[in-house]
Amino acid sequence: MDTEELKRRYAAGERYFVSAKLVKAKLINAYLPGINLWGADLSEANLAKAKLWGANLSRANLAQTNLTRANLSGVNLTEANLRGARLHYTKFYGANLHGAYYDESTKFPRDFDPLSHNMQKL
Repeated sequence: MDTEELKRRYAAGERYFVSAKLVKAKLINAYLPGINLWGADLSEANLAKAKLWGANLSRANLAQTNLTRANLSGVNLTEANLRGARLHYTKFYGANLHGAYYDESTKFPRDFDPLSHNMQKL
């Protein structure tokens, strides 16, 4: 699936994109609240400034993904792979990060404590 197909199907009312393959997808400033991307591969994608509030990204591969200034309020990121992700100025209000994976190269917002969100360091 490419980004244009995703946007077209989302605009038509579809929200269920479980296990979608969106490696290196360019979704800058995308408006996709409530989308279900459970288990999707978004590694190396660019989701800077994306509006994803209420989305399901549990078990998604977000390794090396740019989520700078994205709105992830209320997003389910349970067991998501955030290794090497760029999360500068990302909004996490009410997000579930339980069991999400990160590493030394993950860039978090200032004053963000991954341990207080029950994340796992690899």
